[in-house]
Amino acid sequence: MTLEGFTPYKPEAAQLYEKKRWWLGLTMGDVFDKASDLYPNKEALVGSGKRYTYGQLRRIVDRLAYRFHKEGLNKGDTVLLQLPNWSEFYLAYFAAQKAGLVVVLLTVNHNAREISHLANLTRPKGWILPAVYRKTDFLKEVRQVQQTNPDLKKVILVGDNVPEDCLSFEELLKTEGDEDEIRKILEASRPDPGDVLQILPSGGTTGLPKGAPRTHNDYLCNVEYKSLAWDLNVNDICGVVSTVGHNLALLVCVTAPVLHGAKVVMIDSTYGEDFCKAVEEEKITATCAVPTIVSRLVNTPNIEKYDLSSLEKMYVGAAHSAPELVKSIESKLGCRYVNAFGMVEGPCCQSRPDDPEEVTLNTIGRPICPYDDFRTLDVDGKPTPRGVEGELAAKGPGIFTGYFKNPQANETAFTPDGYFRTGDLAVIDHNGNVKITGRIKDVIIRGGENIAAQEVEELISSHPLVVHASAIGIPHVDLGEEVCAFVTVVEGAQIGAQDILTHLEAVGASKLLRPARIEFVDHMPLTAAGKIDKKAQRNEMQEKLKAEQGMS
Repeated sequence: MTLEGFTPYKPEAAQLYEKKRWWLGLTMGDVFDKASDLYPNKEALVGSGKRYTYGQLRRIVDRLAYRFHKEGLNKGDTVLLQLPNWSEFYLAYFAAQKAGLVVVLLTVNHNAREISHLANLTRPKGWILPAVYRKTDFLKEVRQVQQTNPDLKKVILVGDNVPEDCLSFEELLKTEGDEDEIRKILEASRPDPGDVLQILPSGGTTGLPKGAPRTHNDYLCNVEYKSLAWDLNVNDICGVVSTVGHNLALLVCVTAPVLHGAKVVMIDSTYGEDFCKAVEEEKITATCAVPTIVSRLVNTPNIEKYDLSSLEKMYVGAAHSAPELVKSIESKLGCRYVNAFGMVEGPCCQSRPDDPEEVTLNTIGRPICPYDDFRTLDVDGKPTPRGVEGELAAKGPGIFTGYFKNPQANETAFTPDGYFRTGDLAVIDHNGNVKITGRIKDVIIRGGENIAAQEVEELISSHPLVVHASAIGIPHVDLGEEVCAFVTVVEGAQIGAQDILTHLEAVGASKLLRPARIEFVDHMPLTAAGKIDKKAQRNEMQEKLKAEQGMS
């Protein structure tokens, strides 16, 4: 079933990937079924105070998928999935796959403005989310998004006090039915491996997120080769501490364990103490995280009092890992640090457990799949030699084919011969290891989250007293980078940083888009081409931060 707005693989490429078995020819639902058939009595999932074997999960997931169908969510329909690191995410995700639904992945940090944009793009029929999570009541966001999405009628809430016009996830889990009927419905709902299984929000560089559609074939290619690259196996116990609504956690510590019949432990906290307790109690052997979380972990007070001896490997991606951080994890915890790079669009590289230290410290390793072709391009789009910097680009069985319903973006995102341009500057050495040297895209990476500088600038500029705004990233010891905004205002206007922040909150800007620092200036420095000189602004802030640190 071809999803309108999806760019199919070229027939000759698809035939090659299938013939060579670079594509497994399975669906995500098939992978789940295979694990439960092989290991029915093996513990598979821990989270939300509950424990499940693969056999128990199979029964729950199948009945939940059947209930989705009975509620009018049919094969090929899109559904928003927005849950924290709870076991319910796992149940909902694999039930959606068994029902043949297309999952649109969200985090609990996405706000109504961003969700409305993604809903308008993907036209979902359902939305699975918490009724309340921590201090957030999600029902307000539901009502706001529904105003512009009349087809979004099936809202499934996890939690108590579910309104009459919504469905209770807990009640859906109580579904019973005739075994033969359930089997028949699920067989009819099975998608083709070439169908889209999910649409992942891409941390856009020019505004609201784009949608990256991934098929069962190409995404499972990522899952298989990435898990093999860091030796994930049936005996592993994977701690999910990174936000499960991000592709990093979904790819590395949710779907990969199921492919191998391993165990998943959901950890709904990013505090070092909570992670250490989970490792000690569950004997976690592997985990994935962003450098921010890793930094918190390694600096956990009294970390030596926890028994972390089971932890063998740690996959770290989404942002740059400083060599000092790699060394501190390996020396303090005694586990292997996997330095990684990945994109929702498919390009993935990572160091291997047996790589020399200099590779793990100074590169992101080599491509996970030997059949994905990575290269670097010069300003004219021509390949550069090994060892020469250029824009990183990739094509192959694990790389997507285009953004969802966005031909304009696809024109610039791909070379004429089909290589996806990542927007990252890199050098590929003679051993195939990749070192990221910079970014072409104007992006600020805060705690592993991509923030489009242009979006921050547009939101600040919507303030009636603002003339110009420029956003850059400045160093932060824990988050890697945080947002700093330079602002010029109408002559004679008297406004301060709090006025800007209040305005951003009023227009629905997420917390990620609100600058940590705002500098009011009389004018913006310009390049020879008349554009704002962000390099000069970064240099200015670098000197200012040095001076401030010297005073403290």
